[in-house]
Amino acid sequence: MPLSPAPSLDRPATVSVAPVAPEDATLGRFVRSTGLGDLAPLSAAELAGHGFTAKPAQVITLWSGEGRATVVAGVGERPTLADVRDAAAAIARASGRQARLSLEVPSVSDATAEQVVEALVEGALLARYSYDALREEPQRVPITELVLVTEAAGAEAGAQRGRVLAAVTALTRDLVNTPHNHLTASLLAEFASAYGSSRGLEVEVFGMEEIRDLRLAGLLAVNAGSVEPARMVKLTYRPDGEPAGRVALVGKGITYDAGGISLKPSDGTHAQMKNDMSGAASILAAMAALGELGCAIEVTGYLMCTNNMPSGSATALGDVLTMRNGKTVEVIDTDAEGRLVMADALVLAAESRPDAIFDIATLTGSVSRALGPDVAGVLGNDQAMVDRVVAAGHLAGEPVWQLPLHKPYLRMLDSDTADISNCAAIGLPDGILAALFLDEFTGGVPWAHIDVAGTAQASTAHSVKVPGGSGFGARLLTHLLTGYAAE
Repeated sequence: MPLSPAPSLDRPATVSVAPVAPEDATLGRFVRSTGLGDLAPLSAAELAGHGFTAKPAQVITLWSGEGRATVVAGVGERPTLADVRDAAAAIARASGRQARLSLEVPSVSDATAEQVVEALVEGALLARYSYDALREEPQRVPITELVLVTEAAGAEAGAQRGRVLAAVTALTRDLVNTPHNHLTASLLAEFASAYGSSRGLEVEVFGMEEIRDLRLAGLLAVNAGSVEPARMVKLTYRPDGEPAGRVALVGKGITYDAGGISLKPSDGTHAQMKNDMSGAASILAAMAALGELGCAIEVTGYLMCTNNMPSGSATALGDVLTMRNGKTVEVIDTDAEGRLVMADALVLAAESRPDAIFDIATLTGSVSRALGPDVAGVLGNDQAMVDRVVAAGHLAGEPVWQLPLHKPYLRMLDSDTADISNCAAIGLPDGILAALFLDEFTGGVPWAHIDVAGTAQASTAHSVKVPGGSGFGARLLTHLLTGYAAE
């Protein structure tokens, strides 16, 4: 069954900047908790009587005598970029089914007008996202026209960059929300090939015979129980002129994770395992935008695509794999499959000796339980690379928290029959152990690992998120790549 309709960065929203708000669009305004007296015709006391105190993302709708709505959102006392992004999302939600929206641009300390406008556009457009490919009626009305009301220098650039960044996340959400029977590894590879090529990327798709020739034992082992063939997709972005650096990306592309022989329970978490390709989706979306955003470095992405199914041919517990770099791995748990397919790609990436490698994956429940649904984990063998990820996450409004790559814990991955086990017993720090396992395949190249297991799925509408795939990581990667320069 084909992927339909095909996702794209080309969203219908028109984003522009104007000195005054159009009269026929819903107006959004932002107010600090110290500025309630500015909201005529209501006084601060009357607003308080309605329960409005301008705390971050709190909204109230004011109506003019002509029936025009002004939706006001609070941003607290000292607003940050995250505050205005969330407030724009709240205004977009409170505007109901209005497709035309204008936003007055507030000032934010330590942020340029360009950055503020970028955050506003992201918040408004992403809050109205919906995945409607398989519905008769859409869940939400998307914003078709967004006007940023300001005369500040740099606003137009911020508006257009915000539009692209919102589309990067929306494309990732489209792919993540697509059910497994509509998006197998082969279909994901076909889409990546066609769409990546249309966005100026070089795309190579590796089939089963080529995967065997490359000795990608992890990908082959995870795919062994499936009737659907695996695929590896290699994406390459080359800037105009001499690149300012070379970076490799590795993404987990498990289009559906049943757990293999280590079968997952039949519950809600199992049902959302179509999202286990979030890492690969975010890399594809981010790389597709690099040309439009003028990225100055060369980027190579590896998408490791398969499902993980139980069958008579599936990899068994205790099986030993010989990876491309010669290291042997005892498979203790077939539901710890992401690290197996990513290890292959890390070896390939390290062989080309890039300046750095970054990987992203819905990898461990351990990180999800530790950091919850809003914060991803980051670990790495190079503090400068970890710091870059943290900084990019801050700019994107996609926070990450560093966890320790504690080398003494490697003893927990000891195997009686192989060089290393793919995991340890339940209850041990699997988020750290998974990163330690991956580091064994980085070849000493500076590397950082981003675990988005907890952040890839949203259960409620809050901030820029709506229920379903969150697209977390796509904007982070885009900031990371466009802001990267080799030292």
